Amino acid sequence: MPDTPDTFGTGALRERVLRAWAESPARFREDANAEEDYALGGYRDRVVVELAQNAADAALRAAVPGRLRLTLRTSPSGAVLSAANTGSPLDAEGVEALSTLRASAKRDETAATGRFGVGFAAVASVTDDPAIASASVAGRAGAGAAGVGWSVERARGLVEGLAGVGDEVRRRGGHVPLLRLPFALDDVPEVPDGFDTVVRLPLREDAVASVRRQLAEVGAALMLALPALEHVEIDVDGDVRALTAERRVGEVVLNGSVWRTVEAHGEIPGALLEDRPVEERARPFWQVRWALPEDGLPGDVSGVVHAPTPSDERLDLPALLIASFPLAPDRRHVAPGALTGFLVKRAAEAYVRLLGELPVSPRVLDLVPGPVGAGELDARIRRAIRERLPDAPVLPHRTRGRDALAVDAPAPFVEVLGGADAVVGGLLPAEWPARSPALAALGVRRVELADVIDELAAVDREPAWWHRVYESLGGAATDALGALPVPLAGEAGRVVRGPRGLLIADGVDPAGLDALGLRFVHPEAVHPLLARLGAMEAGPRAVLGDAAVRAAVEESFEADDPDAVAEAVLGLVAGAHLDPGEEPWLAELALPGDDGELYPAGELLLPGSPLRNLMADDAPFGVVDAEVLERWGAEALTAVGVLDGFALAKAEDVNLMGLADEAETLELDDEDLWADDALRRIGPQDLPPLVPEFAAVRDLELVDDWAAALKVLAGPPWRAAIVDPAHVTLHNGRRVAVPSYTAWWLGRRPVLDGRRPGEFRLGGDEALAGLYDVAPEGLDERLLLALGVRTSLEELLDEPGGAQELLERLGDPARSVTRGQLGGLWTALADAPDVDIEPPDHVRAIVDGEVEVVDAGDALVLDGPDLLPLLQGQPLVIAAQGRDTRLTELLDLPPAGDEVQGEVEPGGEKRPVPEAVRAVLPDAPAGYLAHDRLVVDGQVVPWWTRDGEVHASGAHGLARALAWSTGNWAARLLVEAVLRDPESVPVLLAEADLEP
Repeated sequence: MPDTPDTFGTGALRERVLRAWAESPARFREDANAEEDYALGGYRDRVVVELAQNAADAALRAAVPGRLRLTLRTSPSGAVLSAANTGSPLDAEGVEALSTLRASAKRDETAATGRFGVGFAAVASVTDDPAIASASVAGRAGAGAAGVGWSVERARGLVEGLAGVGDEVRRRGGHVPLLRLPFALDDVPEVPDGFDTVVRLPLREDAVASVRRQLAEVGAALMLALPALEHVEIDVDGDVRALTAERRVGEVVLNGSVWRTVEAHGEIPGALLEDRPVEERARPFWQVRWALPEDGLPGDVSGVVHAPTPSDERLDLPALLIASFPLAPDRRHVAPGALTGFLVKRAAEAYVRLLGELPVSPRVLDLVPGPVGAGELDARIRRAIRERLPDAPVLPHRTRGRDALAVDAPAPFVEVLGGADAVVGGLLPAEWPARSPALAALGVRRVELADVIDELAAVDREPAWWHRVYESLGGAATDALGALPVPLAGEAGRVVRGPRGLLIADGVDPAGLDALGLRFVHPEAVHPLLARLGAMEAGPRAVLGDAAVRAAVEESFEADDPDAVAEAVLGLVAGAHLDPGEEPWLAELALPGDDGELYPAGELLLPGSPLRNLMADDAPFGVVDAEVLERWGAEALTAVGVLDGFALAKAEDVNLMGLADEAETLELDDEDLWADDALRRIGPQDLPPLVPEFAAVRDLELVDDWAAALKVLAGPPWRAAIVDPAHVTLHNGRRVAVPSYTAWWLGRRPVLDGRRPGEFRLGGDEALAGLYDVAPEGLDERLLLALGVRTSLEELLDEPGGAQELLERLGDPARSVTRGQLGGLWTALADAPDVDIEPPDHVRAIVDGEVEVVDAGDALVLDGPDLLPLLQGQPLVIAAQGRDTRLTELLDLPPAGDEVQGEVEPGGEKRPVPEAVRAVLPDAPAGYLAHDRLVVDGQVVPWWTRDGEVHASGAHGLARALAWSTGNWAARLLVEAVLRDPESVPVLLAEADLEP
């Protein structure tokens, strides 16, 4: 077999390496360690990328389109990776570079991707027998295919015989530097048609999975990082896919997907290379390229910096960065230093330029990097980009961010502000989200809606433009719109801040209301938004509720034109159809009387008003002017307070405590006293009681003819203000009825025949006969009751102050009370609960069977009937049994028993109480002391029980003693009958059953 041609001088290369190792075994260790570091360290998992990089450099050197076919074939005998490429064929210099660590043959090729001469070391991580063949040999015309290979086994055979090296090989488990000893190939791999060079890598078993994964990862990033490649084909056991790059100015189309690109390059200042290796200093050029996919980064593009092949430096930006960053010895990370800082700035400038070359669209905001990076280099690049963004012309009209502003407001509002009639310069269109952090990074000033609204007050626009503004703000939060400018009707060009309190005309003509000082929204600017912000849709009734109208009424006497104020107010009242008294303040409106003078409306009468004849002569009333009456009619005039009858005061949620303390007023006579009386009836409360619906008759204090006045008040609408009680709502929700103000006021004045209504009674309850006169005729019973006419003794005692009034009338000698009435009155007084009275000076008492009015100091409260024989001529207050103690407390009178010594003369026989008595008195004592003649304090008496014993003389006395001592005084006559005829008990009990 002929010797294998050594086309590339591999023998000489081997000889020099082996001689160097033999002369210095340490050199062997250095080479072995270096190759191991590259293969297992910086270039692990990079064999496919490095093969592609070599293919790109070959195409670049040959100035031909770069094509690469990567083929993986697996079989039971093993797996082989082949890489066929176009471009410059293998030459001796290239073989030497591949066999010499960190001595690149491309150092003078400024456009080459490979820069360090170590990339091919990646093959050592996957194979023990790499081979390269070219269809022709560079510099040898007509030469056929030739190749070179490397073999671990053949290299080990050569090295083991070297003195001083064999032991090192054994210590390394037979591992030798694979790529330092090239061999000419006996069996040159076939170069596929259409390609110039092929690399053949029989794979170690443990490397197959890694290579398969690397082939699967070949994608857009590789094509963009290696611009010399136009076509890459990947064939894995017949499963073929292809990548095609069509490169245009500013973009690359990869398999139909468009990537926008921007590139910058230049010469590196010498000062930045001082800390870099010699071979890097020999190539003082830098390059930065960004690639941005139109549809977003594909999932197979790893987020790392490419320098130019993938590094381990993470980059979490939406574009691919390929830059000539200096790498650290591990070939995985960017080396720190001034050069890296320089390239970071160039990369930032290029990125900003890329954004500026894109079509203007809010999509650019997605490309603005945030402040937090995925790593240190990413953070530096982001920071440099963000520093330059405010000057980037990426916004509409190629506006710089620092010259633009964004309004955080609804899109229609932004469109109104920035349309053809723009009022805000530099305003971004609505599709640019004002709250985007990206806009802030671009330097755009964000303006809050409330601030824009505040500045709009200086804008001079027609009312219809303002309507457009309001329409555009329909979806905005109202809390930012409080100062929204609003054009007013009437006054040309006047704009006020804030809709609250403004009026929106609804059925009224603003032009006719100028005299009232009202502020109406200009009709062309009216929009529902204004009502949401506090403007009132104002029909006649709502306009009347405006504070300006009330102020105009209150100041109508001082107005420049009172007639104009009256005209405007009466027009509103007529349109609102108010009831008389519904708005009491209208009574202050200045109206002309028939004498030509101005009066408050509430002090004018209609010509036919019945009040003209029943009011006092000094009442401050005039008669309304006839022309005003004819112009507006009685309905509108009475609604503002002109009187046809009595005026009614109406109010809601009247605060009783406020009235009582005079902190509030309804302008009613003695209203505070009525509120005090109502509060006393209700009792103490934690919160102020309210009267939800209050109605009262006014001007009662001016009445002179009460007989005529009561006839008027007995009819509607005034009757209800008297007979219907005021319902008070308490804090717990309970409602309590109290006398109405009008009924209370009338009840305390001499309005019935010159006397107070409470001095009369209705017929029926004779308990009050003689004490009260029957009410005069002419008024119905319900009205009399509301006025306070007495109905019954029980009602009188329930009334606050009623018990005191009863005592006063009992002590009045001019009143007549029968003997039969008196005991019932005293008993009712004693039984009345919660009575609070002042002890009287005079009382009505029984003196020896007659009713007399006596000094209270002379009277005693009878506390037992056994005392009667001892009290001849003594005035006695007598009530039913058991009430004496209560009366002594109320009247501050002593009980009669305290004034009697009660000494019983000795004697008396102890006898049993007859058994028949127990049929009537089951609790009767067992015995008593029978006296033939019972004497107490020297006076003969029929019975006595005050010393704890029952003393009696005869059946008459015993019956009364037993009935009183057992608390059954009403049974005394029945007991006496039983004592006189014990056999008649059945008949007597049957008769008793017939009693009501």
